[in-house]
Amino acid sequence: MRVENGNPIGIAVVGGGYWGPNLVRNAQQTPGLRLQYLCDLNAERAQAVLGNYSTVAISTSLADVLADPAVQAVAVATPAATHFDVGMQALEAGKHVLIEKPLAPTFEEGRQLVEAAERLGRVLMVDHTFCYTSEVRHIRESVRSGRIGDLQYLDSVRINLGIVQPDVDVLWDLAPHDLSIFDAILPEDVHPVSVAAHGSDPVGAGHACVAHLTLRLSNGALAHVHVNWLSPTKIRTFVVGGSKRTLIWDDLNPTQRLSEHDRGVQRNPDLDDMTNADVRGRRLVSYRTGDTVAPALANLEALRSVMVEFAAAIAENRRPLTDGFAGLRVLAILEAASESLAKDGQSVPIRPVREIPRDTAGVIENVPTTMAERGRGEVTV
Repeated sequence: MRVENGNPIGIAVVGGGYWGPNLVRNAQQTPGLRLQYLCDLNAERAQAVLGNYSTVAISTSLADVLADPAVQAVAVATPAATHFDVGMQALEAGKHVLIEKPLAPTFEEGRQLVEAAERLGRVLMVDHTFCYTSEVRHIRESVRSGRIGDLQYLDSVRINLGIVQPDVDVLWDLAPHDLSIFDAILPEDVHPVSVAAHGSDPVGAGHACVAHLTLRLSNGALAHVHVNWLSPTKIRTFVVGGSKRTLIWDDLNPTQRLSEHDRGVQRNPDLDDMTNADVRGRRLVSYRTGDTVAPALANLEALRSVMVEFAAAIAENRRPLTDGFAGLRVLAILEAASESLAKDGQSVPIRPVREIPRDTAGVIENVPTTMAERGRGEVTV
């Protein structure tokens, strides 16, 4: 199924709950897409999302939607436990698929989705929305261009008085956002190799409501994630430390979300010539004090960029930035983190994901991958 003559791609949104209305709105406002259906088991809820004067069809039958040749793509916004079943049905029906995070409930099911998409030549994309913000795009370019120098650490805090989910812990609910950002911005030759996770359940929810993850990267740097449903104060900060510059993203600061600091600590280059231990100790490092700047960034809605990227990947027959392999890498970290949580914080290796060529069907093996094999696309907005 190819998009020809520049015609819009027919798309159906499956799920009209929390995230579905956002997908509906952005699909309708993306020139490369034409929204054909909103599919939901509750027709009244779907009608409320679309309004009384919409020309978009409502269906309570996924099978009927997938049987319609006017539907070339499907955006899945159903509960996480159903992502595998809905996504696989759509792929086997020949549709391109966009799935809300996480890609699937388990790594094994995610692997099957990726293999099916590769075998059938369909675009499989994960809605890692934050990867399409102007801030993350700027951070990605700054890290990968070398402007911040060598990557030294990553630190992310995502806490608020959130909804305590009944079926997943805070790690699976909130950490995918931060892990997907890590995956998008890391240099091609750097990847997570192990994770240690600690969590607690102060309110007796039956699973962790507060969690801390520490990832060791292949270059020796550490990445830290703090997620929390119980904080009365909402904090969304992301710090990228480099040998030359440090980037700080405060998503709740309306006037200066991203700042770039030319300040830091560096090893004294004259240490090797010093023989006095006391002098060496006092002069171990020197401090660099420079300017702090706030880059001018476009104020774009990230989910609109997700839809634009999905349409472009289909039209150009390529993998999107947050493709199935990106979703699989996040699942690999989450499963390792869950294992670590069960082992009281023991460090657990992260299974590597090896990509297969776009035109080759086969099994995704658990063998190391080079970053050059990732095939991560660029954001096109």
